[in-house]
Amino acid sequence: MGTMKRPVQAMIRVVGVAVMLLSVAATMRPTIFMQTGGGLWEVSRSNGGRRNVCIPDPAMLAQYEHLRARCSQDVVRNQQTRAEIHYTCNGGAFGQSTVELLTPRSLRIETQGISNNAPFHYVLQARRIGNC
Repeated sequence: MGTMKRPVQAMIRVVGVAVMLLSVAATMRPTIFMQTGGGLWEVSRSNGGRRNVCIPDPAMLAQYEHLRARCSQDVVRNQQTRAEIHYTCNGGAFGQSTVELLTPRSLRIETQGISNNAPFHYVLQARRIGNC
């Protein structure tokens, strides 16, 4: 019976390490946000609306619809100039965004999800215009 426990214990350790690595990968900071920085960002919607926001971390733009909410983010895809981020917020709100790095001062964000019990979907252009 003792020899049977060792392979099972070894398998449990391997699975535990795999789960830990996957959770670390899911919470990794996307590469595109390492190429830009926080500050004053001008955010424009395709319908013409424009707003300036001061944010310490540009990763917050991935949850623009829930910018002031407390949300947790999971990085689903992390490429050099593109990231896909899923997020969930307190109160049942959630979303997913594809963020594309155009330049270190310019991002394109396509976002969709649920806010105030209603769906949303839009595209943003974000441009860093200075410090806060």
